[in-house]
Amino acid sequence: MRIVVLVKEVPDTYGDRKLSLETGLADRAAGDVVMDEIGERALEAALTYADANAGTEVVLLSMAPESASATIRKGLAAGASSAVQVADEALLGADMNLTSEVLAAAVQRIDADLVIAGNQSTDGSGGMMAAMLAERLGLPQLTFLSSVEISETAVSGTRMTDAGTAQVSADLPAVISVTEALPPCRFPNFKGIMAAKKKPFEVLSAADLGLDAERLDVPRSILTQVSVRPARGTGVKIVDDGDGGRQLAEYLLENKLA
Repeated sequence: MRIVVLVKEVPDTYGDRKLSLETGLADRAAGDVVMDEIGERALEAALTYADANAGTEVVLLSMAPESASATIRKGLAAGASSAVQVADEALLGADMNLTSEVLAAAVQRIDADLVIAGNQSTDGSGGMMAAMLAERLGLPQLTFLSSVEISETAVSGTRMTDAGTAQVSADLPAVISVTEALPPCRFPNFKGIMAAKKKPFEVLSAADLGLDAERLDVPRSILTQVSVRPARGTGVKIVDDGDGGRQLAEYLLENKLA
């Protein structure tokens, strides 16, 4: 079985995260970058199955700048078999629609039996990539899974809903997305780090995937304005000298909070 895991390099949530006021894109030079944690959990789900089933191939797939290769290699060090990175200047600032088109072309090229993604990234937080990818590939989708069971012919799991939980399943090939309820990814050991240097790592352009570079320049969505968020104020402090209740009521009414 060949399992493709979508991974993404994102700004570290514990560091500074800023947008470029010129492009509206994330300023990757503003702080540290890491592999998105939810992608790591998707990777762990694939590696857990691979541990118990010899012959399973786990392929990392990422659409990211060339500078993200070091982050992707960390997934190889954790145990993935190989990696495919789509790096193309024409894809800079791609929205979810274009990203799903590129990833779908890459998945078809890899010929995956199962695609595992995180439910949503910590930078864009779109939460729709797995569903869009499944639609483009014409495959069944199981999204927002809090547990996953994989067999040679099918995949199943538990999906959280507003009303409780639902047990869902689909025949392979399929696309699934997982939540933070799944276990975190294992830490790479020294042997894995050394082995990662020799594992297959393919870097592709949009043209390599058969995509028309001229058409990629056509905006799928347009950013009209970006600005710095105003600094948070100090707020209002109410000292109760016997009329604190009245002051609070007046504040709520003045700010249309009551």
